[in-house]
Amino acid sequence: MEAFDITLRDGRTAHVRAIEREDEAEFLQAFERMSDDARYMRFMRVVREPNLTRLRALLASFPQDGIGVVATTPAADGIDIAGSAIAVFGPDRTGCEFAITVDARFGGAGLATALMTALVDEARRRGLKDMEGFVLAQNLPMLRLARRLGFRIAPEPGDTSVRICRLALGNA
Repeated sequence: MEAFDITLRDGRTAHVRAIEREDEAEFLQAFERMSDDARYMRFMRVVREPNLTRLRALLASFPQDGIGVVATTPAADGIDIAGSAIAVFGPDRTGCEFAITVDARFGGAGLATALMTALVDEARRRGLKDMEGFVLAQNLPMLRLARRLGFRIAPEPGDTSVRICRLALGNA
């Protein structure tokens, strides 16, 4: 993935690039900045502390077993992660499951759209056939974004609190 800068709707800028293993400390800081509600929307359950083992395994999996995109902004200690989008490849490596997180300070500024678009573009470039994500039914901003980007949205069978967002990537 080629890095790029984006000017957000409110005039702020962010640098969008591939996730690196060295981003671990910044991800931990980003987790600490998340509200309880934001953590619930992202992880679909109450999460009080980050799972460091899982974070390290995820960071180590890129780019071989998935796609990771991060948006950074300048901060007093160097950079802050303003948002991230990941796609983990399925076992047959033809599809992937996405997840996205955007710092509340950047909500509504267009960052989620930029991250998801970069993620979808990279998945297509890598030849994946489809992408899906599981989103809480109450997470209306994410469902609106998925719909705008062309995802089909359907209820999760047996769980009325979850929606499945699926996108055919057009690679045969």
